[in-house]
Amino acid sequence: MSELRIRTVLEPMGPAGAIVLTDAQVAEVSTAKAFPVTVTIGANTARLRLGRMGGKNLIGFSKANRTAMGLELGDEFDAVIAADTAERTVEVPEALSSALADAGLTAAYEALSFTRRKELAVSVADAKQDATRERRIAKALDELRG
Repeated sequence: MSELRIRTVLEPMGPAGAIVLTDAQVAEVSTAKAFPVTVTIGANTARLRLGRMGGKNLIGFSKANRTAMGLELGDEFDAVIAADTAERTVEVPEALSSALADAGLTAAYEALSFTRRKELAVSVADAKQDATRERRIAKALDELRG
């Protein structure tokens, strides 16, 4: 498959925004209905996901992604969309990595989806105080224990 070059608008979707694609546009990028994509706007590239919601093909943009890409809801822009075939990895903070190993939960963490692994890692990495970091690690370990 190839990349898709389009002029589009960032449509409001609740608190988030999305690029809406037609079935024909999706077919230009992949034979799948939902898949990871890279979206390049100007000099900025984001690793996102195309999915279906309410019968529409959407590439969602969280507030954080919109800020990183310099976009606001309703903005019109040129975008290059391609299937993202690169391995998705998460940089695990040392404190979380050690706690996972000590608890024997590294395999359980690795079995989580990319998005959930990223959420847990960012939560721990963004903690400003040691007490907050420890609380978030404990919560992650409890989640993994089931």
